[in-house]
Amino acid sequence: MQPRTTVVTVTYNSGLVFEDFLRAIPKELPLIVIDNASTDNTLELARAVRPDALLICNKTGLGYGNAASIGLKKVETEFGIIANPDSIVSLDAITKLEHAADMYPDAGMLGPIHLDADQKIELSYDVDIWKRKSHNKVEYQKPADGPICVEFLSGAVNLIRMTVAKEIGYFDPNIYLYFEDDDLCIRLRRAGYSIILVPQSIICHLNGGSVRPNSAYYWRKFWHIAWSRIYFERKYKGSLSSTMEGLKLSLKFGFRAISYFLIGNRKKSWRDLARFSGTVSALVGIRATKITHEQLD
Repeated sequence: MQPRTTVVTVTYNSGLVFEDFLRAIPKELPLIVIDNASTDNTLELARAVRPDALLICNKTGLGYGNAASIGLKKVETEFGIIANPDSIVSLDAITKLEHAADMYPDAGMLGPIHLDADQKIELSYDVDIWKRKSHNKVEYQKPADGPICVEFLSGAVNLIRMTVAKEIGYFDPNIYLYFEDDDLCIRLRRAGYSIILVPQSIICHLNGGSVRPNSAYYWRKFWHIAWSRIYFERKYKGSLSSTMEGLKLSLKFGFRAISYFLIGNRKKSWRDLARFSGTVSALVGIRATKITHEQLD
């Protein structure tokens, strides 16, 4: 039987967790690895554990969504499953997502329940994107009793119908990191497709365990969260709303960065300085990425 699903993963210095990810992926499923210029042993692990995988090595980091789009464009099966390298995805989880996709032919994307390393259920979906709580905290929730329609699914592991991905145009190339999954969900729903959480399908997500954090990592993370938040607001609520939100957040983060610095909490000061910089950059029109269309082909 020909496989119905291709697994697509984006890596960047993911060696700490990547071997477990690779060994969990069923060997009968095609695997596409898009690497964002890793400098650790990520590529060596991919070649050693899954020599059959299609390995695409970017010369520079293109961001998550852009790299994922490159991989999705190579998929030849009915479905593509986008999976973070810090996740553990079994054949059973994938099969249950495929079965649900057959039950709900209008579903453009379907997602599983996420368990963390302690087997707690992570917050992986939302019924209202605009009322979501902080993105910086890991939150937990009770599982749904059965498949439910949602507005948003976490980008950690999701099954997407490839005809739909081609129709809506994959991920927004302007977003380097964060909110790319929110944007995709909105475009899916606006195109008339539903988004389904399938609680019978369960995966494990280590939640950020693929990269060893340092000061540069924290700066990039919080800069891009802040930038993408304003870009997302502008795209879907307009310039006035994004400007008001950006001014409010820039004052908040600027004040907090100074306050934390004065009391000696350098880590939180650095975090909020990155947030301030990302917010102001988005307000004045600085792009998060200079990626060209040629790099995405």
